[in-house]
Amino acid sequence: MSSSSLWSCLMVSLTCVVSTMLWHGLHHLQLPHFLCRHSHRLSRRLAAFLDPYLTVTVAEHDGGGRIRRSEAYKEVQAYLQRATMDATGGVRHLTASPARDSDPDRLVLSMDKGEEVADVFRGATISWLASTSPPPDDDSLARRAASRAAGRRLYRLSFLERHRDLVLGEYLPYVRREGRAAMVKDRQRKLFTNISGGSYDSDEIWSASSWSHVVFEHPKTFETLAMDPRKKKEIMADLDAFRSGKEYYARVGKAWKRGYLLYGPPGTGKSTMIAAMANYLDYDVYDIELTSVSSNTELRKLFIETTSKSIVVIEDIDCSLDLTGKRTTSKKKKDTAAAGDGGHKKDGDRKEDDGSSKVTLSGVLNFIDGLWSACGGERIIVFTTNHVEKLDPALIRRGRMDKHIEMSYCGFEAFRFLAKVYLDVDAHHLFDDVEALLKEVDMTPADVAENLTPKGPGEDADSCLAALVEALEEAKEKALAKKKAKEEAAAAQAKKAGGKEEEVADEDGDVDDD
Repeated sequence: MSSSSLWSCLMVSLTCVVSTMLWHGLHHLQLPHFLCRHSHRLSRRLAAFLDPYLTVTVAEHDGGGRIRRSEAYKEVQAYLQRATMDATGGVRHLTASPARDSDPDRLVLSMDKGEEVADVFRGATISWLASTSPPPDDDSLARRAASRAAGRRLYRLSFLERHRDLVLGEYLPYVRREGRAAMVKDRQRKLFTNISGGSYDSDEIWSASSWSHVVFEHPKTFETLAMDPRKKKEIMADLDAFRSGKEYYARVGKAWKRGYLLYGPPGTGKSTMIAAMANYLDYDVYDIELTSVSSNTELRKLFIETTSKSIVVIEDIDCSLDLTGKRTTSKKKKDTAAAGDGGHKKDGDRKEDDGSSKVTLSGVLNFIDGLWSACGGERIIVFTTNHVEKLDPALIRRGRMDKHIEMSYCGFEAFRFLAKVYLDVDAHHLFDDVEALLKEVDMTPADVAENLTPKGPGEDADSCLAALVEALEEAKEKALAKKKAKEEAAAAQAKKAGGKEEEVADEDGDVDDD
């Protein structure tokens, strides 16, 4: 090989090496990424030149966790109802839902997905499009529910770029304010209960919420609640102070919530008190069935999904779960108990293993006033019980259950109230007999109301009051008979015990004589 050929081969090889090193160096400098970003920037500028519109998306749920429904979405939905009702809006496909219960024949209309309406604000034209986010492309059976869940509703707002500051700075806050006002006007209060798993909503979109609801239509109010007027006035004043206490709770550093413990015998009006509180405050009611809550984590999730302006209720908490005894049990005691039972588990242990509720007292305490209880605001938590003495003191202490309300047997003032409501009488010659008997007999307001209810066309105030007096006298006789039987049993027991003591004394005397 000639020297020129050899020199040519060396130059080609050197050129290849240098090119390779240069390429690797440029690749290390992420030149392709730089070029890609630059091309994207140019394409966006070209798209902005060709399409001068900006968009803002208001999704149904905040973030990716879908823990709770977006307040902004609900406000936009309420705001757009007005444009939807306008015949010039051009909306051809609507969805309908019942209006507030004060006008049950009216329907609240909103635009269906795919529909678009235009709005004008200070000379700027804004378009709203109802849409859904597309679900992921996944045909597997295991992920079908997740695919349906991903298709969430949204509103997409479009406007010219020159109106950017006006829309973002003034129009969107205006929409939220108007939407909140419309929600208050057309608000339909709801009664929620917890269910297992999710369900499909009215738009056939999967919802993972643990709550199911119906319209809350309970008629009980404080005006029709049988209770001592002074006590009733005190409770209403306390509710007023809570409702208007947002700044106070913020100033003292407390979560904007309040706990109420309603206790008393069955039939004394604990549930109707909750209904009266909800109607007075215009709050929703979340009724938790604690035995269907599988864990403390699920209980926390239920609380997170509640909204503000609501009453969270756990009725008969002394019967819901074993939250009434000691807070902890040592492993040694458990093992001893199991060994004493022949190696078999007790019923309580079997219950824990069969998939039933594992909610603990600690979980309920965190639910009431833990860190998660400050998520949101303006909530009232209500516990009811027939046996307050069975509850753990930590569960009902002040700061958790702030106000304790005893729902007692019917007194004379409550009877007069019921007589006015049921019979429209303020005075009667039998009132004195009723007053005297109520001092001696315990009768619930529910039983008194039942006796005051006319059962037929021929019954009036005279017959109903006479029936009540008769029922009170029968209850008095039964109470006296029960008391007498109890005294006789106690006397017999004492006599029996005294006889045994005499036998023991005689035996001791015989021993001494020997």
